[in-house]
Amino acid sequence: MPRTFTVSDSVVVAASPGVMYEQISRPALMGRWSPENLGATVRGAAGEARDTHVGMVFDGHNKRGPMRWTTRCTVTAADAGERFAFRVHAIGPRTPRLRGPIATWEYRLEAVDGGTRVTETWTDDRRSWPDAVANGFDRLATGGHTFADFQARNIHRTLSNLKRAVEGPATTG
Repeated sequence: MPRTFTVSDSVVVAASPGVMYEQISRPALMGRWSPENLGATVRGAAGEARDTHVGMVFDGHNKRGPMRWTTRCTVTAADAGERFAFRVHAIGPRTPRLRGPIATWEYRLEAVDGGTRVTETWTDDRRSWPDAVANGFDRLATGGHTFADFQARNIHRTLSNLKRAVEGPATTG
């Protein structure tokens, strides 16, 4: 079966593109919304980076069931209020030692009536892997799914959690 290399989803959040950019461009905060990510450590800087820039490197801390791993990521786009993206280029249990193209994550922000449309996109960068090998690995790593299907569900959950966190609890009147 041929692979799907890119999946994305969108949500409208009742906040400005600037507010949304401040949230998504800080990798240490991602663990608040993602079903897999536990946050990140910016390399070469103390604590959370507030001045995200192209070329910034961070280590993402992740878990899926009992499995835990760390990824090395580099910011590839940091356009305030418009776009934030990074590529994952190394992975390992505690230290990301296995290097190679893994994935690219992108967040696009668009001002719309009612706030900002946030679009999250995952792209599989493992282009050199034969489809059969990638599909077999993916099903083993995700409990029977392709990474595209698995990431589509994760993106939906991440965006729902992000919306809930930014907008706060619903009030009734």
